[in-house]
Amino acid sequence: MKTSFPLTLVALATLATLGAAPAMAQDSYYYGGLGVGQTRVRIDDVRVAESLVGAGLGTSAVAHDERHTGYKVFGGYQFNRYFGVELGFFKLGTHGFTATTTPPGTLQGQFKAQGANLGVVGTWPITDRFSLLGRAGVQYARTRANVTGTGAVVVANPTPSDREANAKIGLGVQYELSRAVFVRGEVERFRISDAVGNHPRVAMYSVSLVFPFGRSDAPMRRAAAPAYSPPVMAQAPMPAPAPAPMVVEVAPLPPAVPMAAFTPTPVRRVSYEAESFFSFDRSELKPEGRGALDTFASELAGVTYDTVTVQGHADRLGSTEYNQTLSLARAEAVKSYLVTTGKLDAARISAVGKSESEPVTLPEACKGPMSAPVIACLQPDRRVEIEVTGTR
Repeated sequence: MKTSFPLTLVALATLATLGAAPAMAQDSYYYGGLGVGQTRVRIDDVRVAESLVGAGLGTSAVAHDERHTGYKVFGGYQFNRYFGVELGFFKLGTHGFTATTTPPGTLQGQFKAQGANLGVVGTWPITDRFSLLGRAGVQYARTRANVTGTGAVVVANPTPSDREANAKIGLGVQYELSRAVFVRGEVERFRISDAVGNHPRVAMYSVSLVFPFGRSDAPMRRAAAPAYSPPVMAQAPMPAPAPAPMVVEVAPLPPAVPMAAFTPTPVRRVSYEAESFFSFDRSELKPEGRGALDTFASELAGVTYDTVTVQGHADRLGSTEYNQTLSLARAEAVKSYLVTTGKLDAARISAVGKSESEPVTLPEACKGPMSAPVIACLQPDRRVEIEVTGTR
């Protein structure tokens, strides 16, 4: 097991990288951190007594020193909202025992362990800031012991040591105090050698501060779900998607009336599905969205318009503050493109974020916890509307 440890680290790191590659476009960043807490070990009294029996001694009592302070430092890479890989260094403190023997004597042993660990860390968001954590990986620990005897107890090797690799697991919670500081509470399980033939299990209960760096300034939504093809809904059957973005006319004018037939000071409003313009939870225009805006801008050629208003709308998922930020960012992206590429007058075009305040879906629709079907059901609420007032 000792000789295979480097190969185990390489294999684990390779699997972690390959498994996370498809999701690296989401909120990915490096991070570092440090933690402190209490370590607890369970001394195996039976094994201690058995070692003394081999020397012709009996055991009348065993006293324990099973708790100490532990420390850790770590760094990692968060591939996306749900998955990361982490390398850490730990020190588990000093633990030991004192066995009283017959004939009279004592055997006292102390050991301390430190080492490194590598593993994957899974994150399950509960709210925008609060998440559950789970980890699994390998740890490589070096243990140094100090063994002394009195009376009838004779110790052959007073300073044994050992190195060994074992599995390591853990569970915890994480809270984002800000975009730059997280706090974690965790319990982790180590299996180490005590350098005298035993393998006690050590639990570490710790609190850590985590400092991400290289992280996107835009907050991530708590349910950044994978791409999903929505089913046909009974209340609003949708046609098969066409290659070009779908435009829904909601203006009071008949759909067949072209832009050229505007009467003085009309109001025209077109609505685009947000997924036609943006990736989920993002505000950068996709190529198909830019193509739709090019078409829209060409239709305004020759029109004397007074104002153009771009409105961004979000669904009810996430907080109102977050949705306002996202909907405004999308409206600003559309406005910027129309000004720089469509040559619209920047003084006459405005961008407004509506958050989730003007949904298209009914309040009783799309019920249930966060899931891919609910996200698909709320798709009509995620949209960009452009309103033009003017004359030809």
